[in-house]
Amino acid sequence: MHETLRGVVLNVIKYNDRNNIVHIYTDRHGLLSFLVAQGKTAAARMRNAMMMPLSLVQFETNIVPGKDIFLMHDLQRTHRLNSIYADPVKNAVAMFISELLSHTIQEREQNRALFQYIETAVLLLDNMSHGAANFHICFLYHLGAFLGIEPDIETYCDGYWFDMLGGTFVSSPGLGGKLLKPDDARVIMLLSRMTFSNLHKFRFNRDERNQMLDTIIAYYRLHNSTIGTLRSPDILKQLFV
Repeated sequence: MHETLRGVVLNVIKYNDRNNIVHIYTDRHGLLSFLVAQGKTAAARMRNAMMMPLSLVQFETNIVPGKDIFLMHDLQRTHRLNSIYADPVKNAVAMFISELLSHTIQEREQNRALFQYIETAVLLLDNMSHGAANFHICFLYHLGAFLGIEPDIETYCDGYWFDMLGGTFVSSPGLGGKLLKPDDARVIMLLSRMTFSNLHKFRFNRDERNQMLDTIIAYYRLHNSTIGTLRSPDILKQLFV
């Protein structure tokens, strides 16, 4: 069926000498794959510029049941991102978010709430003037609500441990399991109060921010077996002081 779709570009993978595979999270069908021709023409260069990680695009396509890869045409930007690809910090954050989403989102089904969350987050990142160092932490924490793995903050009490597998706070460590000590569990509670509008008010040093990133990624891995080795976190860890 011929449709007009909006989407967020997650990644581009070389398919052969003539074509790439572009993975796009769309507003109506979730994650889709598209065959896009390479080339050196002006049109090809313009198309490639619209395929950067987290680019917001609109295009025409025919969704055929049973197919895994589709074609697109009339590709255009829905928003021109002015700073994400020029600012090294924002660019590193965008690379990380797109890489993580590529691993965590596998569904080919509509989820308008998740699409709107990602699209809104991209625009906020592009427009923000300060606080970008905390953006990926805030994004990851609240993404959990859309993936069904948000920590249950209602179970928190000071001095409790955090059960990484159950997503709840517990009074004692018990036997086995993946648990965060009370001091680290308190950080999870702190992150629940972070929003895109107040994230610039949270002050962390490099070690604290890197520890939070490692903890959140470990939490995601426990709940999603598709998350393998991520390359972009190492870049992020070197940027922020």
